[in-house]
Amino acid sequence: MDPITDVFRTMHVTAFGLHRLEATAPWGVKQENETEDKVTPSDKKMSPTDLAHFAMLSRGNCWLSVEGIPEPIPLTGGDCFLLARGTSIVLRDSPRTRPRWSFREIGAKAKSNVAHYGGGGAPTTIVCGSFSFDRASLTPITQLLPSFILIKADQKSTLALHNAMQALASEMAEQAPGSEVVASRLAQVLFIQVLRAQIASEPERNQGWLRAVFDPQIGTALTAIHDRVNSPWTVESLAEAAGMSRSAFAARFKELLGQTPLEYATEWRMQKAMQLLQQRDKKLIDVARLVGYESDAAFSKAFKRVVGANPGEYLKHGFEGHGHAGMAEDS
Repeated sequence: MDPITDVFRTMHVTAFGLHRLEATAPWGVKQENETEDKVTPSDKKMSPTDLAHFAMLSRGNCWLSVEGIPEPIPLTGGDCFLLARGTSIVLRDSPRTRPRWSFREIGAKAKSNVAHYGGGGAPTTIVCGSFSFDRASLTPITQLLPSFILIKADQKSTLALHNAMQALASEMAEQAPGSEVVASRLAQVLFIQVLRAQIASEPERNQGWLRAVFDPQIGTALTAIHDRVNSPWTVESLAEAAGMSRSAFAARFKELLGQTPLEYATEWRMQKAMQLLQQRDKKLIDVARLVGYESDAAFSKAFKRVVGANPGEYLKHGFEGHGHAGMAEDS
């Protein structure tokens, strides 16, 4: 299995706060840096890295200003963008319009998931929402997700993305029975389609984990880890898979991913283990063996070192409150 597919299969994305903004000129909405915000689904406390936001223009035109990008970006119908938490933006009908509301305030005022805002002029329709990722999805999602992704409607190879966007916009407009569930599922599909479009559009700009995936040698080693997560990997065996010397492989891996090969392998085993534990249909020893441990004691020790809670505590309390305790290598 290739690493990107494995990450998409393992991550658990929840879409929430979906609403449609019917704006009329003049209008301006801001999304400010949220380091202090508590934007949470169902009042569930989550860490700041658990959230991302998206918006798509289904009708009209507007201007997007993004923190760190000097010039405002013109948007037209069909354009879509994704923001990592902590990225400040402003959407408005004109670069000269002062934003008076935040997306959060607009969402709070939405009735039946539709919010009306503005001065009564030219109309613009924007579908907005947020994503949360459970603990088993955070790495390497946090490395995979840039602070800002813009997908233009005329971008090549994005037909599936735009089909998902149109289906979501239609579902948000219909408000038929089950619309909330369908919209959430479509938003999850949209999230993956946006990432796929980003991966396909600018491979030369990929950084971190994606750069490692597309590296001919390190990518081969990553594919081996993801394809055979239960194998007793060593630095030597991974270097051999990559066709490199042990020292050159270890140095290159650390350069691209910021951690050692065994730290990465152990971390990904725990990502898969958390996913398996959440299914609650397997014994602990079965989960342990599926991710490469011969005994549940050795697995539990490694799990606690990585996750910050043993498997029983994790199952009882879920991923809430358990941050990453830092990675340690398998011995």
